[in-house]
Amino acid sequence: MSNLLVWVLRGLLALCLQLRYPAVRFQKEESVRKDPAYAVYETYRYAYERYGYLFSYAEKTEEKENTASDGTEAVQAGAENMLSAASLARLQDYDYLMKQYFSVHASTTAERSLMKAERLLETDVGLTKNPDEPQILIYHTHASETYADYGSQNTDADVVGAGTYLTELLRQRGWNVIHDTTAYDRKEGKLERSRAYTYALEGVQGILQTHPTIEVVLDLHRDGVADSVRLTENINGKPTAQIMFFQGMSRTPEGEIAYLPNPHLQENLAFCFQMQLACGRYPGFARKIYLKGLRYNLHLRGRSSLIEAGAQTNTKEEVWNAMELLAEVVDTVLDPVTQK
Repeated sequence: MSNLLVWVLRGLLALCLQLRYPAVRFQKEESVRKDPAYAVYETYRYAYERYGYLFSYAEKTEEKENTASDGTEAVQAGAENMLSAASLARLQDYDYLMKQYFSVHASTTAERSLMKAERLLETDVGLTKNPDEPQILIYHTHASETYADYGSQNTDADVVGAGTYLTELLRQRGWNVIHDTTAYDRKEGKLERSRAYTYALEGVQGILQTHPTIEVVLDLHRDGVADSVRLTENINGKPTAQIMFFQGMSRTPEGEIAYLPNPHLQENLAFCFQMQLACGRYPGFARKIYLKGLRYNLHLRGRSSLIEAGAQTNTKEEVWNAMELLAEVVDTVLDPVTQK
């Protein structure tokens, strides 16, 4: 009976407090959950809690980034990226590897099972050159992207022109290259970027069916940055646009995207990482490898990468200088035997 009396008195006290101080009444949780920001938080809470330190890097790719700035040296012995024992030991550290070489967008995650240095380094992405059969495809999902000095007097100052020059350079190194110049971001003469990846998928699949010997697929873009940003480094006395390797992870922070399978993700990550290390001979040339959530048609072959060559603020000269280095890097990683 005494317990019942205590509960009654507590209830009356609580009622009196609510009547006397209405401002302290509890607000419904529903009003908080209706906030759009809360929905975003709920969606990516797992990623922010586990990989929050990575996101500070994801939006800073316009800054100058030197992946060898801490003294890690990628020593080229032939086409192999030979790392010192100390450097290799550091790469075993997941946190070090991710901070040093990758930028991870908030739309995805890069779990430890994928990002193991041994697998990234030991995966064989080499090819034997066969000038009689196409082995490399270069195309442009956004073929309408141009550079700063594009105009009537400089009509090739765009990503298609950069792809044409890269194709020539790789052919000079003995590779059989197909360059697809189709404007997948245009429909009936009008810009239509929203379906560009869909159109590109159809086009690239057709090329691969016609030329099944193709084993390397490069989607060459240019980045979009603030007008005040210049992605340029002085390399060997030449103004050179920075490049960035880009991989679609086919996964959100919650896990794999079932309707966007990518059976070649591990090999593609290794391909990008080995090219990133090969860029180490030219400090400042390569920005960190950028990882994002969707697939971006990078599931068609095991040596696929989207590559950002400079940005709209770069000039043709800077981008062409970058293509010369990129051709060397691609050749270095793909041809582990012969060095030009």
